[in-house]
Amino acid sequence: MEIRRRSFLKSLGLLGGASLVGFPATASRFYKRPGTSKLKLQWMPYDLQLKHVFSISNSSRKTTPVVLTALTYDGITGYGEASLPPYLGESQASVMEFLKKMDLSAFANPFHTEEILEYTDKLAENNTAAKAAVDIALHDLTGKLMQQPWHKMYGLHTDKIPHTTYTIGIDTDEMIGKKIKEVEGQFKILKVKLGSNDDKRIINAVRTATNVPLAVDANQGWKDKHLALDMIHWLKEQGVVMVEQPMNKYRPDDNAWITERSPLPVFGDESVQRLRDVERMKGVFSGINIKLMKCTGMREAWQMRNFARTLGMKVMIGCMTETSCAIAAAAQLAAGMDFADLDGALLIQNDAFYGAKFTGGKIIPNDLPGIGVKPVKKLF
Repeated sequence: MEIRRRSFLKSLGLLGGASLVGFPATASRFYKRPGTSKLKLQWMPYDLQLKHVFSISNSSRKTTPVVLTALTYDGITGYGEASLPPYLGESQASVMEFLKKMDLSAFANPFHTEEILEYTDKLAENNTAAKAAVDIALHDLTGKLMQQPWHKMYGLHTDKIPHTTYTIGIDTDEMIGKKIKEVEGQFKILKVKLGSNDDKRIINAVRTATNVPLAVDANQGWKDKHLALDMIHWLKEQGVVMVEQPMNKYRPDDNAWITERSPLPVFGDESVQRLRDVERMKGVFSGINIKLMKCTGMREAWQMRNFARTLGMKVMIGCMTETSCAIAAAAQLAAGMDFADLDGALLIQNDAFYGAKFTGGKIIPNDLPGIGVKPVKKLF
């Protein structure tokens, strides 16, 4: 099996750190499967309970709905997830309705990855988190069948994973101090949500509690480009190292004006959803924030990462509030990124999976095959 697996990886150019878009159909010849095996897709709603109220510039919440998926073939199951923060415009009902439309009977085996994911993407417009739930489960399944974790098949080294940020939402001085105290000494960088009228007060509260470097995310909350630039200069003096989505995504010229003059790298988040958005963001932002729930999963996230690099842009891997399933999937791509924001599972009380480990301020994928997750208890 090891010889066949290495031959397969070599045939894809995966050994030696080459790029991968997806498995070709011919991969199935390296896996001996019963002719009667069929792909079986299952799903279930699940509500994440946050440890604290999570507030950004335009909303607050204490829970995040998700839909968990399972894709089974030949007795092996891959797991996926759709996380559904309000701004994505999806719900558990819409995701499950999308998944009900999925008909995998036309695909002989899971190694027809490109065809399966192209079919999934064309099934309906948008629904990016629902599509990510299929993509992640498919990657987990094929990795398990190949007996390899995806970070190794991508040719990535986990020692090159950047420290993850830990998010501090908009809050009172007292709660900001409490949140930072809870994780004192665990993180090398914090991410602070801004975009309100209290931005300097929030940063001062953070600085009263800690001196670690900061990333800030305005979540489109700044309204005036001149004031935004003044704020960024002040933020640099406070030890901030990057800024995310300063102004509304529908104001690319203003975001570009800020980026051109900013003393800090400026990353696009809401402005950058999928691969087709990357090229037009060159010059608008210094880099892009790639999230599996926005871009339909691991396949397109890998494409976005590589394309942005060819354009000379910086890249970061981000997340929503998610279980360790989606976080572990994102962690497979994290090595070599400029920034990582993979704290989603650390913000919840009821994680449904064991997955990537938080150690030394980083989210590190394990060496289990696929995306490296196991359910905490039986789910399906």
